[in-house]
Amino acid sequence: MTNPNQPTPKVPLAPVGGDRQSPDISRDTISQEIQNLARTPTEYSHAIATFMRRRTHLSQYAETALTDPAFAPYIINHGKDLGRLGDVSNITDLRVFFKDTPNGENAPLTLEIGFGMGDSLVEMAQAELARNFVGIEVHEPGIGRTAYLSHELGLTNLKVLNGDAIALLNNLPSEHLDTVQLYFPDPWQKKRHYKRRFVTTDRMTLVADKLKTGGIFHSATDWEHYALWMLEVLDNMSEFENMAGKGNFSPRPDSRPATKFEKRGTDYGRASWDLLYQKVQPKAIPHWAYAS
Repeated sequence: MTNPNQPTPKVPLAPVGGDRQSPDISRDTISQEIQNLARTPTEYSHAIATFMRRRTHLSQYAETALTDPAFAPYIINHGKDLGRLGDVSNITDLRVFFKDTPNGENAPLTLEIGFGMGDSLVEMAQAELARNFVGIEVHEPGIGRTAYLSHELGLTNLKVLNGDAIALLNNLPSEHLDTVQLYFPDPWQKKRHYKRRFVTTDRMTLVADKLKTGGIFHSATDWEHYALWMLEVLDNMSEFENMAGKGNFSPRPDSRPATKFEKRGTDYGRASWDLLYQKVQPKAIPHWAYAS
């Protein structure tokens, strides 16, 4: 019999990975799902948002960074109305924003898509002071917090902006970025939402165009279906070479700090997967291939 004076034991939360993941992680099924998605008309797929904006409480520090002109050097499109998606239509060059910094505009440039609250992005910028970093996000508390931390630390190699990453990429010139980072993106786990996943052949073709030849695309996720999905998409793109070998995930590099979210997932027994791909020069078609 249960002792009524004994405290009720706490039941550990189920991992987001494990039993709440899609039960079907067959490689053949995932491949078929990707092929089905590829039949979506391009003009329609371009109009599909890869993110969901949510309104949450702004801390005093974040609100100060978003509204005080003193923080304008850290937020590329500073001064917009709070609560609205940032306008990136006039941003056609990210390097120019570092022109008057110690690194200058020709330093290696990393773009992080969806940096959340910014802890790992700030840590990476601190660790690689000779590299410039730009983060794009739609979550205002994270944008404000990251700008505030950058200001407090006196970082000159990190800038953030509010807006749609796809719209930004469409504006940038080819061969513009050295690295693109996509850490723990929304997995859009329901099948009807797969079209919203950032990593699709169509969107990654855009990323490849903006990366320099030899540049790196680095993604990480703790959602197994999405990890296998990304592997399938990227392994079958001629623009990319899997740095761990086709069909393999990469070990988490020391340069990617483990986030609080990731550490919490590890405590629940949830795994994470890293994918590292290098943009390669398209293989030349031999002249004899054109022979009739």
